[in-house]
Amino acid sequence: MSDTSKFPDPTYKDTVLAPLFEGVKTHYAHHMAAINKAHLVMLGETGVLTPAQSAKIAHALKSIDQETDIDALEYTGEFEDYFFVVEAALKGRLGDLGGMLHTARSRNDMDHTLFKLALRSRTALMLGQLETLCSALIKKAQAEANTLIVAYTHGQPAQPTTFGHYLSAMIEVLLRDMERLNAAADGLEHCPMGAAAITTSGFPIDRNRMAALLGFESPLQNSYGCIASVDYVTGLYSAMKLVFLHLGRVIQDMGIWASFEVGQLYVPNSLVQISSIMPQKRNPVPIEHLRHLSSVTVGRCDTIVNTMHNTPFTDMNDSEGEVQQAGYAAFTSGGRVLELMTAFLPACSINSENVKRITDAACITITELADTLVRDEGVTFRQAHEVAATTAREVISARKPLTQGYAECAKAFNAEIGRNLSMSEAQFAIATSAEHFVAVRDRFGGPAPAALDGALMTYSAQLDDLIKASAHRVSRHKDAEGRLASAFNSLLES
Repeated sequence: MSDTSKFPDPTYKDTVLAPLFEGVKTHYAHHMAAINKAHLVMLGETGVLTPAQSAKIAHALKSIDQETDIDALEYTGEFEDYFFVVEAALKGRLGDLGGMLHTARSRNDMDHTLFKLALRSRTALMLGQLETLCSALIKKAQAEANTLIVAYTHGQPAQPTTFGHYLSAMIEVLLRDMERLNAAADGLEHCPMGAAAITTSGFPIDRNRMAALLGFESPLQNSYGCIASVDYVTGLYSAMKLVFLHLGRVIQDMGIWASFEVGQLYVPNSLVQISSIMPQKRNPVPIEHLRHLSSVTVGRCDTIVNTMHNTPFTDMNDSEGEVQQAGYAAFTSGGRVLELMTAFLPACSINSENVKRITDAACITITELADTLVRDEGVTFRQAHEVAATTAREVISARKPLTQGYAECAKAFNAEIGRNLSMSEAQFAIATSAEHFVAVRDRFGGPAPAALDGALMTYSAQLDDLIKASAHRVSRHKDAEGRLASAFNSLLES
């Protein structure tokens, strides 16, 4: 029977405290060391600690860092968590002075600072992966600017466009997703330290200095919000979710396009697996992995956001260690998607023969025939639409491409309008070709070369701005590491 008079209860130890201890070892120990150093520097600079006290604690912290094999630590229950392991080590070396490091702070503000530091590095990595993917897609779109494809609506062949135009639509969404994630990354740049448990402190602490030493842009202002607001978590995982939800839609298209029946996307042999029993099958299995990993990532993001639902607006374990650590799996699976997508899409190509086959069979340039009749024959669009519809039915029934349907169009035009068609057969062939369809759609946002080239230039500029924003944050973090090291070393030398 368990001894209920002594903390911790063995079951609580095994199911909660020990796993959390392992999580801290894996994800937060080095961040805790940085917080300890920065807090010590700040306490010394504000006069809360004397220079002599600061120097002694600095030497003790250095010794603890050098002598502790964090990976080898096991949770025994002697101390509630890793924080108290470090504090006990300080007291073991310094006596009561070791407890002075915790002046004007709490595990509340420390925890949320640790979580932000851990999310900060993961988000920077993901933004870097997105930047690499986006750059690869822009390059691919430029290379495929004139490559015709069949665009589908409602699962049916609709109109011709280019692969570059399709990828550009994907790029636009990706850039907007990156902007959302970039904004969420900015939400991690405000430091909770100095909030202490809830209401700050009566000691003359310098929250701005603390934030700067840890590489934050500034302190998070409201001290209650520092320990209660979790929008830095919900905002981040919501933004992440959208990245993979949207990529999943493109992945769905890739699966359809690569199917035998459609076959407009060719996946190279390096990304194809062969059946163990049916040697004729080319299975584009990476598409399936991209799809399920994207869905897993969406689900993991939802798990974190939904865990915050109906929780009290206060410091709580629902937003802390175990939940935070569960969220890191979303970065892992999401990162795999981005790496694979960056390799997969640029390696694929369009099967032009199948594009032409579908174009001819589905009569997908018929919209431009109607438009041409309006412009060149002086009829209304509804009249032109009726002529085009009749022409499409006839050529599809005859199993021939629309470009060879001049006689059917002339007959339908005469029947609907009451006069002969003035365009020649050669002009008709041009008007109903996929190349002409794309070329005349040179409006802003269209697939024609000039319009698409302008769009891709815009995307490149937007990507450059996002890269600069990410680089600025990373540079601030690295510069802060240097400043903290220098300030801490000054204590060791005093």
